[in-house]
Amino acid sequence: MEYKLGVDVGGTFTDVLLIETDSGTIHTAKVPSTPEDSSIGVLNGIARVCELAGADPTDITHVTHGTTVATNAVLTGRGARVGLITTRGYRQVLQIARSFVPGGLGGWVVYDKSEPMAPLECTREVPERIGADGAVVEPLDEAATRAALEALAAQGIEALTVCLINSFTNGDHERRIAELAAEVMPDVPVSISCEVIPEMQEYERTITTVANSYVRPEVSKYIDNLQRELDRRMNGTRLSILRSDGGLSTAAAAARFPVNLLMSGPAGGVSGALWIGEQAGFQNLLTFDMGGTSTDVSLIENGQALVRRETTVGDVNVRASSVDVRTVGAGGGSVAYVPELTGALRVGPESAGAVPGPAAYDKGGTQPTVTDANVVLGYLPATAKLGGDMAIRRDLAEQAVAQVADAMGLPLMEAAEGIVKIVNENMFGALRLVSVEKGYDPRDFALIAFGGAGPLHANALGRLTGAWPVIIPPGPGVLCAYGDATTRLRAEASRTFISKLDAMAPDTIVGELDALDRSARDAMLAEQSGREGAGLDDDQISSQYQVDLRYSGQGLVLTIDTSAGELREAGFARVAERFDALHEQLFTFALDAEKEFVNLRSVVQGPPANVQARAMNAASGSVEDAVVADHTLYADGAEHPAKIYDRAKLAPGHVVPGPAVVTEMDSTTLILPGHQAEVDKVGNLLIRPED
Repeated sequence: MEYKLGVDVGGTFTDVLLIETDSGTIHTAKVPSTPEDSSIGVLNGIARVCELAGADPTDITHVTHGTTVATNAVLTGRGARVGLITTRGYRQVLQIARSFVPGGLGGWVVYDKSEPMAPLECTREVPERIGADGAVVEPLDEAATRAALEALAAQGIEALTVCLINSFTNGDHERRIAELAAEVMPDVPVSISCEVIPEMQEYERTITTVANSYVRPEVSKYIDNLQRELDRRMNGTRLSILRSDGGLSTAAAAARFPVNLLMSGPAGGVSGALWIGEQAGFQNLLTFDMGGTSTDVSLIENGQALVRRETTVGDVNVRASSVDVRTVGAGGGSVAYVPELTGALRVGPESAGAVPGPAAYDKGGTQPTVTDANVVLGYLPATAKLGGDMAIRRDLAEQAVAQVADAMGLPLMEAAEGIVKIVNENMFGALRLVSVEKGYDPRDFALIAFGGAGPLHANALGRLTGAWPVIIPPGPGVLCAYGDATTRLRAEASRTFISKLDAMAPDTIVGELDALDRSARDAMLAEQSGREGAGLDDDQISSQYQVDLRYSGQGLVLTIDTSAGELREAGFARVAERFDALHEQLFTFALDAEKEFVNLRSVVQGPPANVQARAMNAASGSVEDAVVADHTLYADGAEHPAKIYDRAKLAPGHVVPGPAVVTEMDSTTLILPGHQAEVDKVGNLLIRPED
């Protein structure tokens, strides 16, 4: 018997999903995260799910993992000490940046700019010059380069970045510097921009390659240690890491190019939502992933997640593809407080996290959190078991929320509902960023909610957005792990190619795209052949061609999908039309102006995962058979009689009338008064207004 395992590390819990390959039987587990070393939580989760499933860990052939190691290294400033080699005259490329100051007209007064990830004292210039056409203008001075490398080695750098002007057209000088660095500092990892991101614009290329170096030692150490431990406990299992763009990367590629993992965690939820949406027949989705620390939202159109050509973590913006996810500091552990200066209730972004957690968890927390408010309101019953074995203390939750109630002079229930309404509005604002701001009407989408806390707030977010139905998948607390286990291997190759459309023949562009496609395919095949039993054939790989276009003379670039067949058949007419349409959707206008290519790209994917949701048997009994207790909850300023349902006893065809609470191992779903939830063929709860 063989198994495939997906594991997602969150700020509060680590979620694990075990899939029996032949039957499709699914087992889940949820264990506390271990922020000091997230691999401990991963291994604990694997042991727990194998225990629950009665499975032998040596039967697990694939482990797919969404990780926040790279993200946390950037956010906490725990990355490597990075040395930077640049072309003479470009030493301050990171300091000059793009001269962008966030905020309004007076933003510069309060803007606290963070230090560059490669400090100026660790930056060295070398004599060399490549022209914009790729020709060598000035040869590399190897003696000066060796001296610069020796000086950086003496400063104790832990990672080296090489980013030379115009190396995107010719990377020979960068590759030679990497060879010299291997002689001078053999134990220091080297990232060169012509491999990380061979595209124009020296600042974006530099910051992206520096970020790769900054997180590389920590990510490499984490992946190597995890792979070693998996090899010890299992039998040659293959480890894959989720990329920011929602695809999978081999462990080797992830360790070499960790800048592609900065949004690995949130991408898992989007991938899981894609899979659930496909199984349930929904192509247009707003995803709503609420955990203990933060909430991630995104938009899926026609079965495809929106992907950006940039990734932002904190105030670091790099040029690496990522799912268009917006994050707000609103989670179940978000702390509610009343500042003395204003007397107005605030919720988040500070979080109680996993330690000590909300007061209701009885782990020493005393601050009022969103989770505590949900317990007080009856949305999270004291009979529920978080993760299957974590008890909830209502009395401690009431004591915590009473701090807010006393500070505002409100009854306990009104204070608790105020906390929940404020956090709902914060998350509604994030959903507007990925829908309304992008030219989409949220009422044209279904809302899929997951994460440990998402189903508690989903019904309310459906009312705010008008997105129906609200979909609560089975095992919503571990949906990110579903995404890790069901996504596909992904890689890409790109290059800058500046030319006006009218000045270029379609066959030339197709030839360039074909060459990039071959490069991306060869890289994936080589990585896959690195471990026993991990072979992949070329005909199992699919390709998507992309062109980055802009109006001639402008800086804004938009990415348009295309194919070799389309370009040969219609030339550039169709990609130009789609560019105009997308520009008008985003900015309300299009120009009658020349367009030009900026970058060409091929994105390749491995075969889809062979995981299908099992159709459930239709209900044979009444929905009342799933009722486990009568209940009372507080909503819209009043108490309501309600019922608590066991989700394991619900079946397709059952309709759960609100107000109600549906409990399961990893999450709890709230159905508000005036709404009802129907169980579909694969076990999703579809919440809609009764009318």
